[in-house]
Amino acid sequence: MDKSKEERATYAAAGVDIGAAERLVGRIKEMVRSADRPEVLAGVGPFAGLFRLGQYREPVLVTSADGVGTKLKLAALLGRYDTIGVDLVNHCVNDILTAGAEPLFFLDYLAGSDLSEEEKVAVVRGLVSACRAAGCALIGGETADMPDLYAPGDFDLVGFIVGVVERDCIIDGSTIQEGDVLLGLPSSGLHTNGYSLVRQVFGIGKGGAQTGGRPADPAAERATLDRYYPGLGVTLGEVLLIPHRCYYQEMRPLLGHVKGMAHITGGGIPGNVARILPEGLSARFDRDSWRVPPIFGLIQKTGRISDDEMYHVFNMGLGMVLVCSEEGASAVQQALPEAKAVGRVVRRSEQEKRVILA
Repeated sequence: MDKSKEERATYAAAGVDIGAAERLVGRIKEMVRSADRPEVLAGVGPFAGLFRLGQYREPVLVTSADGVGTKLKLAALLGRYDTIGVDLVNHCVNDILTAGAEPLFFLDYLAGSDLSEEEKVAVVRGLVSACRAAGCALIGGETADMPDLYAPGDFDLVGFIVGVVERDCIIDGSTIQEGDVLLGLPSSGLHTNGYSLVRQVFGIGKGGAQTGGRPADPAAERATLDRYYPGLGVTLGEVLLIPHRCYYQEMRPLLGHVKGMAHITGGGIPGNVARILPEGLSARFDRDSWRVPPIFGLIQKTGRISDDEMYHVFNMGLGMVLVCSEEGASAVQQALPEAKAVGRVVRRSEQEKRVILA
């Protein structure tokens, strides 16, 4: 056989197009300029990002890493890639906000198979817009094509954030005491947690409750997501893709009034509020004190889910819970009227749970 006519192996033929990746980086570099800070010395392009720490008395770096979870599958089904980057950044910003931190810079990791350049750009556009809104620099990241690890169209999105807080301004819950007020800040929806259960309830994905375990039917799943349900005002898919809300800009001037903050993510209200309580104390919530958005009632009714399971999986309308003194709660509510008093910190008996939903 003529060796010159043999088919030569290439990286592109293996599913990884270096040329396309280089074009994508060029487009990304243009976008991220709008999510910059003066402390950035080197951002997207070099092997490593460089960030000059500003003038602080006793700075403490605050870090977090997280993902968007299976909300990505709903976004892919509906061809909506522009909001999941917002979800990711806002989730991470909220996590470090619980320590009182200012977000400094963010990095992302996007890996998948057969995502188009436009779909990848849409993801990054969401990252950029959320970083810009939080005053956080998007300093770098990684975009990887892995056809042998991901099925065509599948992908994952992960974020890494670094923030800073003065050591004497750290919020850690250590001063929380009996009688303190619990304030709840409304969520925008499910945020980024509970989507595996939601997909099971509505039969979105292989093995869903309404598919009897049969392989997924994308057309039928899109039809489910495009359905209007009474009380939602929009389609099921639209309400499920509402981005994770960021609380940083509203809370930034009010952090001095806060003793503890719980970001209500995986584990729901009980799992997350318990993390900030000192020993010997419980958080007693009055469930009638805030409005639970209709989407949670629809999920519960459709899936015949218990109250206990709902409150341990979903945020149930509270995206952030603050613990404040009486005076602190009054100051926060005056500046932020949507902050609702939802309970109190009480002395805990041996028989009581750390978080009580009354």
